[in-house]
Amino acid sequence: MAFSSSFHRPKKPHSNMLSLIPSFHTVLLFLLALSAVAIIFLHTPALSPCSTTATASSSRRAFSGDLRHVDFSWNSLRLTSDRPPPTALRIAVFSRKWPVATAPGGMERHALTLHSALARRGHRVHVFTSAPSSGERPPEGGEEEEEPGRPRLHFLSDARWRCDEAWGLYEAEAARGGPFDVVHSESVALFHRWARDVPNLVVSWHGISLEALHSGIYQDLARGPDEPMTPAFNRSLAESIYKVLSEIRFFRSYAHHVAISDSTGEMLRDVYQIPSGRVHVILNGVDEDKFAPDTRLGDAFRAEIGLPGGGAALVMGVAGRLVKDKGHPLLFEAFSKLASRHPNVYLVVAGSGPWAQRYADLGANVIALGPVPPSKLNGFYNSLDVFLNPTLRPQGLDLTLMEAMQCGKPVVATRFPSIKGTIVVEEEFGYTFSPNVEALLEVLEKVVGEGKARMAQRGRACKEYAKSMFTASKMASAYERLFLCIKNETYCRYPSALLD
Repeated sequence: MAFSSSFHRPKKPHSNMLSLIPSFHTVLLFLLALSAVAIIFLHTPALSPCSTTATASSSRRAFSGDLRHVDFSWNSLRLTSDRPPPTALRIAVFSRKWPVATAPGGMERHALTLHSALARRGHRVHVFTSAPSSGERPPEGGEEEEEPGRPRLHFLSDARWRCDEAWGLYEAEAARGGPFDVVHSESVALFHRWARDVPNLVVSWHGISLEALHSGIYQDLARGPDEPMTPAFNRSLAESIYKVLSEIRFFRSYAHHVAISDSTGEMLRDVYQIPSGRVHVILNGVDEDKFAPDTRLGDAFRAEIGLPGGGAALVMGVAGRLVKDKGHPLLFEAFSKLASRHPNVYLVVAGSGPWAQRYADLGANVIALGPVPPSKLNGFYNSLDVFLNPTLRPQGLDLTLMEAMQCGKPVVATRFPSIKGTIVVEEEFGYTFSPNVEALLEVLEKVVGEGKARMAQRGRACKEYAKSMFTASKMASAYERLFLCIKNETYCRYPSALLD
């Protein structure tokens, strides 16, 4: 149910060949997949030793030299954002979508946050993107002439993404206003046949097929004992290995790669065989002015949605698309068991999807909000004691984890390489679990056992770490420095007396 001021609780193979293909593909898939997953785990940074306190200094890394040789996250470098850039860059951005005010997706929110920050820094940012749906307008960006501090939006003729049309708009703008210093593609918005010929291209990978293969394995393992594998999912799983092979072949044609997690950076270097000097790890960031601890706001949100007052209840929350690959079958079953044992524990569910009604049917311990508008998200996070993210998709790095940590909340998240290597890098920040109901329920019981005061203590450590790594200003500073380095190698030197 949509968020409001009041809430209600709750081409094809021949048919003779089709029967043979899945079994062959399945055997091939799992042999190769096990090797792929082993590689992923071998190249994942280990969790830091257990500690009772976490400091921002733990995220800082000592480095000097050519920034292109950095093999860890640029967010941990001291890249200043308190002085103007040495030159204003002209930046072209290819993004399949640009956020609208209603319910933007994670990648669109990232693009808006990053390129709005760069525009405010004085860079001239031109975004080539599909048109918003009828009646929807973007929350930020101009459609006419360049405006200081705002991205200039170049919309396609309709809401469908067509790279050839976007490329035509780009060429027209380059002919009119001059060449671009940097071309930035959000994942495969700029298709390979164009991207391979752009020497100043940066592509940010929000998910690669090797991670998708990993995801497919865990989604299948999450099937119930009586739930058959659908033919469509079987084909998708079987085809994913060929997508990995295709990516390995054509990724080398892209000039520069930004990995948004440490584990993806390792995969691009070691499995996709991209030269290290062309792979750069820059973590996503969230607007630190929009997500911050606010007890009064959290209390007001609790009252608004009908949570009981006082300090007895422990409140958990989850946000995002309520679909299977986000782990909701696991959370639904685990929380239904938890609530039967602990009647003072509540779950607040923000988002829409097939599992929304099922959550609402769990009873008074679950409040299903429907989609929560961006203006309400800070209140949502602040109303929680702990944030849950049971995703079965290791692709990318979920912004909700960063937003919750910015609001001073510990997290419970699936033990994937991207999460344990970049988010829950200290045990103090929360809990990770193997993607199954039993492991999740065990962790949720630990949360209840530790209680609200311990969650608040963990949350303070999360806020400190998030402030040092996951802010929009840290992300924008890292991208700005990379873009400057691509324009002029002088800016590749770190530290620089002029910049750092």
